[in-house]
Amino acid sequence: MDVAAAPSRGRKGAPPALVGRSTMLASLEARLSANGSAVLTGPSGIGKTALLEAVGAAAATRGELVLRVAGTETERWVPCSGLAELLDQLPGTLTAELPREQLTGLPAPHSATAGERALGRTYADRSTTDHVACRLAFRGLLARCAGERPVLLLVDDAQWLDTESVHAVRYTVRRLASRGVRAVVAGHWPDGFAAGDGGSAPWTPTPDALHLPVPPLGPDELAEMFDSYGLPVRVVNTLHSDSGGNPYLALALGGAFTDRIPRHWRPAPLPQRVRAVIAERLGRLPAQAHETLLMAALAIRPTTDLLGRAGRAEAARDIRHAAVLGLLITEGGGIRFTPPAVGTVLAESADAQHLARVHRALAAVVPDAAGRTRHRALADPGPNAELAHSLVTAAEQAVRQGSHRMAAELYRLAADRSPAEPAAERLEWLVAAAETGANGGLPDLVHRAAEAVLAADATHAQRVRVRLALLDLSGQGLAEMGEVFAAALVDAAGDPALLGPLRIRMALGALLNGAPERAEHEANKALAHARAASDTALEAKILAVRANISLIEGRGDYAADIKRALRLPEPPLDGQLHTTPRYIAAYCAIAEDRLSEARTDLLRMLALVERGSGEEVVHVLRNLTEVAVRTGRCREALDFADRAMRITEEAALSPGPAWYHGALAELAGGGIHRAVALAERGLRASEQENDLVFQTRLLHVLGVARMRLGDVRAGVDTLWRIDALAATDDRGRGLGSPMALRWHSDLAEGLAALGEVDRAEEVIRATRAVIGDRSRGVGVTGRLDRAEACVHAARGEPDEAVALLSQAAALFERLGQPLEAGQCLLEQARIERRRRRSGPARQAGSEALEIFLRCGARPWAEQARHRLARLDMGLQDGTTPFGAMAHATLTDGERRIALLVGQGATNQQVAHRLFLSVKTVEASLTRIYRKLGIRSRSQLGSLLGGGPDGLGGGLDGPGATLSR
Repeated sequence: MDVAAAPSRGRKGAPPALVGRSTMLASLEARLSANGSAVLTGPSGIGKTALLEAVGAAAATRGELVLRVAGTETERWVPCSGLAELLDQLPGTLTAELPREQLTGLPAPHSATAGERALGRTYADRSTTDHVACRLAFRGLLARCAGERPVLLLVDDAQWLDTESVHAVRYTVRRLASRGVRAVVAGHWPDGFAAGDGGSAPWTPTPDALHLPVPPLGPDELAEMFDSYGLPVRVVNTLHSDSGGNPYLALALGGAFTDRIPRHWRPAPLPQRVRAVIAERLGRLPAQAHETLLMAALAIRPTTDLLGRAGRAEAARDIRHAAVLGLLITEGGGIRFTPPAVGTVLAESADAQHLARVHRALAAVVPDAAGRTRHRALADPGPNAELAHSLVTAAEQAVRQGSHRMAAELYRLAADRSPAEPAAERLEWLVAAAETGANGGLPDLVHRAAEAVLAADATHAQRVRVRLALLDLSGQGLAEMGEVFAAALVDAAGDPALLGPLRIRMALGALLNGAPERAEHEANKALAHARAASDTALEAKILAVRANISLIEGRGDYAADIKRALRLPEPPLDGQLHTTPRYIAAYCAIAEDRLSEARTDLLRMLALVERGSGEEVVHVLRNLTEVAVRTGRCREALDFADRAMRITEEAALSPGPAWYHGALAELAGGGIHRAVALAERGLRASEQENDLVFQTRLLHVLGVARMRLGDVRAGVDTLWRIDALAATDDRGRGLGSPMALRWHSDLAEGLAALGEVDRAEEVIRATRAVIGDRSRGVGVTGRLDRAEACVHAARGEPDEAVALLSQAAALFERLGQPLEAGQCLLEQARIERRRRRSGPARQAGSEALEIFLRCGARPWAEQARHRLARLDMGLQDGTTPFGAMAHATLTDGERRIALLVGQGATNQQVAHRLFLSVKTVEASLTRIYRKLGIRSRSQLGSLLGGGPDGLGGGLDGPGATLSR
């Protein structure tokens, strides 16, 4: 059956909570309430059984008769076996009283079940059973049951249910649907699957049954499922990637962490239970599909097209079959095993000659030279010095192209194919495998290569380099790498060429841990080491890192370091693009509001690294997300953020930074509730990794999101946490500097909305003092002007407020930041409305709406529409929607209908609730829309405080102008 079991860390005897399925449950309940039936489809372990159990429990609570049956592969050839199981659950009086002439007349032995006796058959004579009589008998029994209460049939693993039971269920449900007999059927059938392929053909209880494919759980939903198990967020993120969102598989993989979390981000061993699940599912595949999957496992980037060109003519069919069994997922034409260990189990099941044949077939069709070299090497497992050097040449080419995963695999193969002597050459290739593997997000390969180097007679440089690879693999989790840092310092043995790269990591670790002064101290030491070693490429990187530290601290001297770094030779592409001068220069351009320049440079960098799949790609995508948000390219921002989050998950990187930028994109163009979820998860992850830099950023986006949802007090309290966490001194230095993080203006707007205008003024005054008259702080100044306008408005000074808002809007237009300008217009509309100047208010609101629609800023557009709707109704502050209805002379009946529709009820539901006809409701709605000056149900919902993302209610009140 399709069930999910929790790791032993969870509560004993308690099944995992059903998460992420509320929409599906609502659809099922709506279908059943209309006497309809449904079919649940999806791969093994996706949660179909859990949904059946939830539906059955709800029906039983309502007093319905719930009958359950599960198909079994070994019994699918036994006629009426499922029907007998259903009959066993009926009251004994019904089966005992069933007229004999409706049965076969063959007495059953006393040892048979009640269902067997009711059908009057034995295992020996099932082939002679009158199947028509069985169906009629079953229908008659359920008709009698339905006369007393509704009946719900739950059929699990329906693909294994015997044919006669299928016919009986379908006949009965079709005939008795109007009398309250319904069915929910759950099974998994690939497209085009038929009985001859090893299972029953697809079937549905009724022709009009609702088909609901059960999707994988999203990262948020899987995180919720694991909340009670105490796993780090980063681990749960990896479980989501490895399982493809399959809850059963994720829980099984989570069993590897029941005792302890592996240190230093080492991959957990594959639980034996998961290995058994993989073997069982592979055992269900036909031989030809098994061979297709083996070929996919041996390819580094498998696609259906590649498999077809390699001779697997039925590759598409085989892949669909494997997907239904939960062995893989297809994404954008590619194939990914879930879990990745499926590929390992497949390879282990074949002998060396078989593997060689498959590799030779792939070598003939892969499109890239590096891939062909790889497959030729894998087809020839013995030592071969010439082949090893060919692999190294291919690996070096892959590095230049930014394909770090391919390079790591090629370096590892070169080490494996290298003869025992010279050993130094083999060790060097293992070091390169670890370095490129860290850049490509391959923790298993990195740890294996590092262990091999550290166990051998390696040089000091080789030992330090593999330890640096382990540090890079940790991402933002450098706080847990103290042991590795200490060992690397010992291995460096005072060599400045080794100490320079090491101290860069030490500086970044100190910065992440909230110690900027120590970070700067380490960066200065690293710079001295680089100069002592005459390493200009390293010197350029250290100057760039030092500039990054200065910028985050809010100091103005970062520009001098960037200029000096850019004058030095450009460091080579080595998987660390995010530490180079060109990248940090683009980051500084974002801080200085030179967004067009930053976007151009970042897009060029993305073209350089787009073939990679590691941290440098995520860094570029994250900053492109921020630029897109600031320049009003909301759809582009969502795309960049989604790609960054996906790569972060697949490469097992620290999720906090990617989720921060995902939340930014959602606030601008997606959904505010989604932004809150990402920010909360990212904050938890960053707290676990002691990453104070992104804790402050995530607190910022979370505070703003809460205020935009109407909870201004919670938002302000969240923003105040930044002040405590960042430990800003009286010169504005610290992780909460307004140059690095523009949270002060949002805090001031929130305080003004709460009536704490004196505190708001103090925040604005202190922040302006830190910024001074620096031209680089112009964007921060514009946001402070908007915040000060809110203070003037709160003090009853609308003329001063409107003047500041006009000034700020003009500034943001010059800077190419339309969302900021739109927010100024939206605040201006609010102020004008409060002083009953409907014309200027409507003009400002309309201009804001036009900006938001052009940018694809969905949440802001909804807010602008809401404000315009209130203006069209003549609502002032303090006027409730109920007051508006009275002002519009709605009758009592119309008000009742408007309230129900505004709360989301359908016309049919309103009619049922108020004992009216549907036509009466429709006519009344037409009059209501005309009287209120609106045109749709969504406008009515907004008027009553609803609307998407919960924006209604708080939109015209506190926090309405708050930005990202």
